[in-house]
Amino acid sequence: MAKLLYITANPKGIEKSKGLKIGEAFLETFSVESPDTKVRRIDLFDFDMAWMDAELVSARGKLAGYGYKMEELEDGERAKIQKMHALANEFVQYDYYVFVTPLWNLSSPAVLKNFIDNLFISGKTFMHTPNGPKGLLNGKTAIHIQTRGGIYTGTPMEELESGDRYLKIALRFLGIDLMDSVITEGFDVFPKKWPEMIEDAQNRARIAAKKMAAGAVTI
Repeated sequence: MAKLLYITANPKGIEKSKGLKIGEAFLETFSVESPDTKVRRIDLFDFDMAWMDAELVSARGKLAGYGYKMEELEDGERAKIQKMHALANEFVQYDYYVFVTPLWNLSSPAVLKNFIDNLFISGKTFMHTPNGPKGLLNGKTAIHIQTRGGIYTGTPMEELESGDRYLKIALRFLGIDLMDSVITEGFDVFPKKWPEMIEDAQNRARIAAKKMAAGAVTI
């Protein structure tokens, strides 16, 4: 049975979030097209995960660079690195990933960056080779649904956008295949056009969901 992980990073809730409304359209369509695929939702603003603090950074360094064993770590270090590994262990079990985020201050909410940090574990999600790092999550597919207040595409602001760009770089590094992102921009520029902008984005999300499901039903 195929499995899909639906990851959101918006504290507003669907009633106030334009992005979550678009994401729900994707998920509803996907579930209809691939009813046997198991779906799990994660709200990163209400999700228990390790944070990259001094203890976790120390634990990673000891294990990766200084030859420490897990039992030799300090209690706090060990607890946090084990939580990190548990998240990565779960993440690799999925076949499909849907990320739904807003663009905040040129990037994604910090909870998404921290979530991605938890996935970068050598030997689990990528490996070092003589030719450089190689992703280990081949055969998996992800899509990013993103909302933007401003207009970036085709403007001088485009090169400053680092939310969608970073997520794609990180997922490709891990070996995950990417579908074209569903991006809707200009909500702050055209506040009176929100309804039609959301509707258009939902339609694009539904099309993307059908494309993803077309692969999901073959697993």
